[in-house]
Amino acid sequence: MNRPARRDRYLFVRILEACNADCFMCEFALSRDTYRFTVEDFAELLPKAVAAGVRYVRFTGGEPLMHQDVLALVRLGAEHGMRMSVITNGMLLPRMIGDLAAAGLAQVIVSIDGSSAETHDVYRRSPGMFANGLAGLRRAGELGVLPRVNTVVGPHNYTEMPDLQKVLTDAGVRQWELSALKLERTITYPDPDHVRAVCDPIYTADPAEVLVPLGKRFYGDTPEEQERYFRHSQTPRANRPLCHVVDDVIYLDGKNGRVFGCSCLPHRSGEEQGGAPLREGGVVALDSPTFRDHVDFFREQGPLVCGGCSTTAAGYSDDVARLGDVPAWHY
Repeated sequence: MNRPARRDRYLFVRILEACNADCFMCEFALSRDTYRFTVEDFAELLPKAVAAGVRYVRFTGGEPLMHQDVLALVRLGAEHGMRMSVITNGMLLPRMIGDLAAAGLAQVIVSIDGSSAETHDVYRRSPGMFANGLAGLRRAGELGVLPRVNTVVGPHNYTEMPDLQKVLTDAGVRQWELSALKLERTITYPDPDHVRAVCDPIYTADPAEVLVPLGKRFYGDTPEEQERYFRHSQTPRANRPLCHVVDDVIYLDGKNGRVFGCSCLPHRSGEEQGGAPLREGGVVALDSPTFRDHVDFFREQGPLVCGGCSTTAAGYSDDVARLGDVPAWHY
């Protein structure tokens, strides 16, 4: 099946696995891995990305701002007409955002999980991270870089979300993703009705007055989704019959030389979910037959088999199904 030509694609690139944070839910916590995606790697990749219809590039990690060549990577992408984005824990952002903006950064995403330093810095086990993240986001907005926050929400912090909504609105954040905590065990909420009572107003608020999250509710929009989430820890996924995210996303795990059709898939296990090799015959091939087979499988089976979808991915797919298109940066 051929993807629609009218929508621009997103390219995610994991440029390193090292990180300076100690987040309890993350496989890269305090990693000192030495792998670095190089400027030469990106220069080789970019013509193939342009040919594949990529318009948005997002650097992820680990902590991308620890990469010594991150400014050169952002600049190179911008020079090729890409809208450049980076997702960061925010610790280094205040001192780097000016140079990132000058290099051509279009969007910055900061991970913030608590409504104050007293909680967020504990969840991330990194003193100073909350203050630095907010300061960097405010400065990003002043410099014309779109400020976004991603929040991992679970039983430990869902009651903070109304206060965090106010904090982010006051800070000038323009986009917000609330995605469910994912662990290798069932996530238990003692009182699902209390979760709905606390969090439903966040999603139904007037977006002209307050920041409203992207995508689906982290616990699901429908009674069926909420039943699956609260009983089985199954996060909301794209509605049937098809997942449209895989038509528009390429995720590159540079260290392992694999490409995937969604930013969630690299964190799954299983032979059929192994993506595709980045190179075939030594040549970069973003749209190889193997990759297209991988995409075709998840386009049809994703709404049935995926158990770790993000709220933004699920909402993106459903918006494409309803509207045929999605606003910029809504993934």
